[in-house]
Amino acid sequence: MGKSQETWNKKETEKKKQKKRKDKEQKKEERKANAKDGRNLDEMLAYVDENGNISSTPPDPTKKQRIREQDIQIGVPKQENVKLDILRTGIVTFFNDSKGYGFIKDLETEESIFVHVNGLIDQIKENNKVNFEIEMGHKGPNAVKVKLVH
Repeated sequence: MGKSQETWNKKETEKKKQKKRKDKEQKKEERKANAKDGRNLDEMLAYVDENGNISSTPPDPTKKQRIREQDIQIGVPKQENVKLDILRTGIVTFFNDSKGYGFIKDLETEESIFVHVNGLIDQIKENNKVNFEIEMGHKGPNAVKVKLVH
């Protein structure tokens, strides 16, 4: 007589599969029994009003705003190159001679302003007191026409 082809492991896995199928079928029946019969698509819809709040009532079409495609800006708008010709005073907090740039701390606003060697009239070093004008660059305010104060 030959050995049975069905081992104990195979029997156990088959039992587990049958149990899973039975549980799944039972859950399906429970969902059908607990489902609310009166719910149709209109009751499940949610609307967004003009303020961005979710509500159950449709928005008022009279409050709808028209937006033209030309009015939509994508990205950051370019800064205008506005020259501020006000003479300011500050102290050089950092200046790297080899790289040709540094920063000046404005005494009035306590703001740190970038300075490049091209914007210098006199040679400057750290802790020098200077007069300068502010010009808007690509990344923010730049100090130009920088002179030493004696």
